[in-house]
Amino acid sequence: MIPNITRGAKMTGLVVYLAGPGKSNEHENPHIVTGHEAIVYGAPAGELSHEDAIELAGKLDTARVVFGTEVSVTSRRKMNAAIDDGVPRSVALADATSDQNVWHCSLSLNPDEGELSDEKWATIAADFMKEMDFDDADSPRAPARWVAIRHGKTTAGGDHIHIAASAVREDGTKVNTFNDFKRAQAACNVLERRHNLVVLASREAERGTRGIKPAEAARARRACAPETARESMERTVRACATASKTEAEFVRRLREHKLLVRPRYDKGSAGEVVGYSVATTPTPADRANGSKPVWYGGGRLSKDLTLPRLRDEWDQSEDARTAAAAEWKATRRGTAVTVTDGRERAPIDPKLVALAADDIGKWNTYLASIPATDTAQWARAAGRTSGVFAAWSARVETTPGPLAAAARTLADSAQISAHQRAPVPKKTISAGGAALIMLQLATDDPTAAYMLLLQQLTKTMQAIADAHRAVGDLARASTVETLALTELAAVRARLQPTAEAYQATSPVSVAERTRPLTASEHRKAYDAEVDARTDISDEIKEVLKARHADTVGRPNRSHTLASPQAAPNRQSTRRNEPGVER
Repeated sequence: MIPNITRGAKMTGLVVYLAGPGKSNEHENPHIVTGHEAIVYGAPAGELSHEDAIELAGKLDTARVVFGTEVSVTSRRKMNAAIDDGVPRSVALADATSDQNVWHCSLSLNPDEGELSDEKWATIAADFMKEMDFDDADSPRAPARWVAIRHGKTTAGGDHIHIAASAVREDGTKVNTFNDFKRAQAACNVLERRHNLVVLASREAERGTRGIKPAEAARARRACAPETARESMERTVRACATASKTEAEFVRRLREHKLLVRPRYDKGSAGEVVGYSVATTPTPADRANGSKPVWYGGGRLSKDLTLPRLRDEWDQSEDARTAAAAEWKATRRGTAVTVTDGRERAPIDPKLVALAADDIGKWNTYLASIPATDTAQWARAAGRTSGVFAAWSARVETTPGPLAAAARTLADSAQISAHQRAPVPKKTISAGGAALIMLQLATDDPTAAYMLLLQQLTKTMQAIADAHRAVGDLARASTVETLALTELAAVRARLQPTAEAYQATSPVSVAERTRPLTASEHRKAYDAEVDARTDISDEIKEVLKARHADTVGRPNRSHTLASPQAAPNRQSTRRNEPGVER
């Protein structure tokens, strides 16, 4: 059962809508299921009329009107966003404060669960409002008036009810609605078990994701977009974060992908950057209509895209933090990036796709060492792998396709609560190198190496599915496996002709093509990556190549090779420039 809470100031408007025909005449037989005793007593039986709705709203609003209680709520997120835009604090506070005396919550079932009777919904609604402390006979607090209305199924076909409640109790005191979103989820979990409904495993494991809001879907429909702006930005942010080694590089990548970026400081407009928000760049039509950008914080995009979570994967040296502060300041002022020759600008040779496949192969070896019970590390693995798919999708899919679907599915597996935050093991493969290569390829023409990369990523998805199954999350395991076997079939079909052509012309056997790269192949890939760097001189490039060739040629050495990014440039030393994470 899914709760969805909204707040407002017009009780009459809400009840008239719930009892009316709906936006598209989708409401059928709107009627009262149950409510507070003062509402149920004398309530009209059968289908509600417009006049009934107005009278009902008046009864619900009685306590607020009699006692004159004001329910003002300030949106800190909206206020901070306005302050970041240069609005004076007093004005931002006033604009972010609104009357929210009306509390509205819908309770929806999955379409597969069928329909409940009015009597069953009445019991569930009463239990829910008791759990939410609106109407609890065992509580010393006075109850608040509320009503549950049923008017047919959702657009997706799910059975549901709507609860309209006053935020003012019968004695004029206010209902405490603090943290009501999380409390509603907990209440639904209790009621699912109590009333033998389908229990959401994702909620119990605290791995749920944010649903698409009607306003977001409506904006996408008006723009004739294949997905909402939030879904598109989430994938872009994830790709940029996974491919980046530093926070400053992450900011530059976001701006390079035409996203508006805004930092959030711990002290208004000064101090340390503690968060960020992104928005799509307004189109000429948006500007003509006066439409303002819709901002989304990292946590609103996805739980694992908050700035603290992302920083776990990046270099946090003093130099890196200083560079990040400079990039954040540039975004806030609307000036150009501070570095114009960063590694995000270097084109990647398609030959390095084989190196990306090898990188994911090592990633799979690392995943095999993670215990199935280590939920936090498997969530991190899913998020990083999602970033590789997101980077690949950004490079080759003009509209969301199977690669974007893979990124979305794995991102769902990356959702865990903040207290389960996984530590990042030192000197461990992280799939970042593969994301960088796929995001910056100089061409999107497929080569045979793409098939090897897809094969390795499919193994990764199977490992993640197995981890879900090991802890009893069979639904999620099935979802990941189904996507790996079916949705990615289009990608395999697209790559198959290239792979077959390569097999027909290459003297190397299939077994040899699936083995790890040889020392010679490693040298060629390393040399290509060194040549792509723009932050070191040609003399240093030759030294790096010679040193690497000597290292690879020695027997009994580790297969883990140093990255060319680990080399010093003219401004840094080997001690303060960490290597590229793979």
